[in-house]
Amino acid sequence: MTRIDIPTDSGFGLDNLPYGVYSRAGGERRCATRVGDHVVDLALALDPSLPQAQEWFATGSLNVFMAAGPQQWSAVRSLLREKVTGDLPDDAVFDVADVAMHLPFEVADYVDFYASEHHASNLGRLFRPDNPDPLMPNWKHLPVGYHGRSSTIIPSGVDVMRPCGQRKGPDDPEPVFGPSVRLDIEAELGFVVGVGNDMGRPIGTQEADEHLFGAVIFNDWSARDIQAWEYVPLGPNLGKSFASSISCWVVPMEALRAARVPTPTQDPRPLPYLRMDTPWGLDIDLEVEWNGQVVTRPPYREMYWSPAQMLAHTTVNGAATRTGDLFASGTISGPEKDQRGAFIELTWGGKEPVTVAGERRTFLLDGDTITIRATAVGPHGRRIDFGDVTTTILPCSCS
Repeated sequence: MTRIDIPTDSGFGLDNLPYGVYSRAGGERRCATRVGDHVVDLALALDPSLPQAQEWFATGSLNVFMAAGPQQWSAVRSLLREKVTGDLPDDAVFDVADVAMHLPFEVADYVDFYASEHHASNLGRLFRPDNPDPLMPNWKHLPVGYHGRSSTIIPSGVDVMRPCGQRKGPDDPEPVFGPSVRLDIEAELGFVVGVGNDMGRPIGTQEADEHLFGAVIFNDWSARDIQAWEYVPLGPNLGKSFASSISCWVVPMEALRAARVPTPTQDPRPLPYLRMDTPWGLDIDLEVEWNGQVVTRPPYREMYWSPAQMLAHTTVNGAATRTGDLFASGTISGPEKDQRGAFIELTWGGKEPVTVAGERRTFLLDGDTITIRATAVGPHGRRIDFGDVTTTILPCSCS
């Protein structure tokens, strides 16, 4: 039997207990949690105490467990806290370095929002400098979003090939086709739906806890030159759909209770379906590392719209959601320059380069590696760790 020694300063302590999918060399994919510097196989750790352990966790996806609902999520979390502080079967515990991590759930559908007032205002000033109001007229009345492509959501560690597409620069007489030359990141959080809703039955803002399973770090890769040429009038398409990266550990929403904080004041008052007694955000700090150097630290607590409001807006027209649906927050940016969560903001459209490893840089080059990390406020003054999303840019394959 094995007993795990959990360092007191670990972001993967008993207050966290995230969920993921791992494999060992040549082995099958199975569900796990992380405790300190160890990965714990859930089926082996919880069987026979949990009758559904094999059904829910001896599988390469969290979807079956996520569909079980919030009462079961809480019950498993309580049982897991008890189990990992005692003796565990030797074959259920592995060093983090000895396993490979995978996409933790099957992504059913995907929506990306635009919930940061600072980000939206910065882009408004960049693209509409003569407009006295940088926000579009609808922005403070509803969570603006677009429908993305779930099939190209990938886990940390999977590299991204530079996308090709059609673009037209300000000095180009005609559109051209080729690799994107303004490849960017967007540091975000993603929220995972565990239990969906039936078509025609919207989810209210007070019902989010019955549906939201957990959160991940999300990098919404963006080809700004492709996006700029295509997005009028219907919005992002090929400039976004080539890849989005998520962290391999899903932090349960229950673990983020202590991180809840009020959103910034919402004025004007939202329409009734978006109202909450106290709209809640999350006190989560992110940092973006570019080729080993931290270049920005976006704060999620600055986000204008609550995850509960984003989910309510997604379903208010009668749309159904499913287990494994994912919606992202949009770029997380704060009021300061070193809190901007996209390089188009950080370098002000490429006009104000930042220094990375001694070089003046604006957008991503082939071979660049981006790592996004996040930690949340936890109980008792401890931090809760999301892990990271690390990706390297590969050359395009287009001709």
